[in-house]
Amino acid sequence: MANASLLPGTLDLLVLKAVSLGTEHGYGILLRIQQASGGALVVEQGALYPALFRLESQGLISAEWGVSENKRRAKFYTLTRTGKARLAKDLDDWNRLVEAMGAVLGATRADLLA
Repeated sequence: MANASLLPGTLDLLVLKAVSLGTEHGYGILLRIQQASGGALVVEQGALYPALFRLESQGLISAEWGVSENKRRAKFYTLTRTGKARLAKDLDDWNRLVEAMGAVLGATRADLLA
């Protein structure tokens, strides 16, 4: 599958969703997003780590130091209760936007005259 560009404002939603699937360290979150998208979404580390910091600062994720599978010290991220509520709201907003965009992009002149 060809790479797709992330839309502005979507990285936080992707990170929250990835973390909701289970506790993971930063690079693992990056890989989880890439895997879930079939390789279409590639998140750069330079964008991921500021997003993780921002989400942690907002209380949407929490972090604990641990050791990764390759024996390196790493921060492991977990979704907080506030993060779960934000994810639910953002998913609902996203789904409404996708539905509205689909309606507009699929519209024909005949649809507008009906």
